[in-house]
Amino acid sequence: MEIDTVLWSRLVTGLTLGFHVIFATLGVGIPLMIAIAEWMGIRKKDQHYILMAKRWSRGFVISVAVGVVTGTAISLQLALVWPNFMKLAGNVIALPLFMEVFAFFFEAIFLGIYLYTWDRFKNPYIHWLLTIPIVAGAGMSAVFITTVNGFMNAPGGFVMEAGQFIAVNPVQAMLNTATFSKVFHVLSSAYLTGAALLAGIAAFAMLRKGVSAYHKKGLNLMMAVVLLFSLLNTLAGDVSAKFLAEHQPEKLAAAEWHFETERGADLVLLGWLNAEHEIIGALHLPKILSFLAFGDFNAEVTGLNEFPIDERPPLLVHYLFDSMAGIGFTLLMISSLYFVLLFWKKRNELNKWMLRIIALCAPLAFLAVEMGWFYAELGRQPWIIRGYMRVEEAATSSPSVRILFFVFLLLYIVLGTICVLVLRRLFNNNPAELEMEKWLKEQPEPPSEKGGPLS
Repeated sequence: MEIDTVLWSRLVTGLTLGFHVIFATLGVGIPLMIAIAEWMGIRKKDQHYILMAKRWSRGFVISVAVGVVTGTAISLQLALVWPNFMKLAGNVIALPLFMEVFAFFFEAIFLGIYLYTWDRFKNPYIHWLLTIPIVAGAGMSAVFITTVNGFMNAPGGFVMEAGQFIAVNPVQAMLNTATFSKVFHVLSSAYLTGAALLAGIAAFAMLRKGVSAYHKKGLNLMMAVVLLFSLLNTLAGDVSAKFLAEHQPEKLAAAEWHFETERGADLVLLGWLNAEHEIIGALHLPKILSFLAFGDFNAEVTGLNEFPIDERPPLLVHYLFDSMAGIGFTLLMISSLYFVLLFWKKRNELNKWMLRIIALCAPLAFLAVEMGWFYAELGRQPWIIRGYMRVEEAATSSPSVRILFFVFLLLYIVLGTICVLVLRRLFNNNPAELEMEKWLKEQPEPPSEKGGPLS
């Protein structure tokens, strides 16, 4: 029986990216939340926020450790699973891959210093300043690796001659036309997801143990961040849609099931396709696709039928796109509702239904990230480098790739299980309230007004 090595190559990489993106998102998003919490604690002289920063940083270290393993696996797979891709594009993407590793080490160095210097500085702002290179390093890691994905969607910075990339300008390749929209979307979604996770944890804790000052402050802080980055993520989505309309119209058309080129194109939500590719049960928003694509309700939007059949993305990307966008708008609406209830004194923003919805937002945010990345990758099909190399041309021909899939599947099951067990032991056995109580007991008592205990 002949093995479809292209299919197994897709499965290996899809498995790794699907697992890695969880920890990559945490690795980018959580450092900013730690920095915000510590800054609030110093500014307000409130130990609850300081404790948040301490606890979040402990959990963050665990996610970094797993992210290192999965990130290394991706680098390994580029050489093993996609050798022809690396042969063609290796000299183009080598610089951002190197810079991504450099950014990670930069982050890791300051993260170590940060973790071991709590309460070591007379001025607490000095310790807080250590979060800046951590946030910057995490963000730049995402930027550099995203430029590689941008290059695959909008290749540039080279000359094609005799089937090879020559006269390579790696900086120009990094600053391709896709870079800005992709980086904006990746960073905003990572910060949004990090805040949604921490808000969800606080809401879940209050559902289990009741409202506490620590979790209430954490929830208020993180829901404010969710609201901010929901708005920015919506803007990032708009920027991305306009980029696709101009530079990857087939990807936008597949996501919106827009088959015929027309002016005043409708935005298609939900629905399904029958055997004749007729859209059934969908919600059509008149002229909205034209507006989202070009800022003009009567603009012409290119239809999918304009492209050869063998160059069209799979139509299932519509469901991925709808899921990603739908969850994004849901997070925006829920965070807005939370603050309406918070400032409307007659309503209780901490009622059980609101807390349940916020707790549900955490896994939904990660689902949106997964759907977004699958849409980004499947929407580029059949190309691995758009217009230059197809996926089947890039994949390995070795039948061992099937074994590789099960090896990595086992690795990720073990890593995921260990990560969950460690985090549970780290936090369940040491609840925030107990840790705060211990801290208060360890603080020296201030001298009495009469001169101290011996007076």
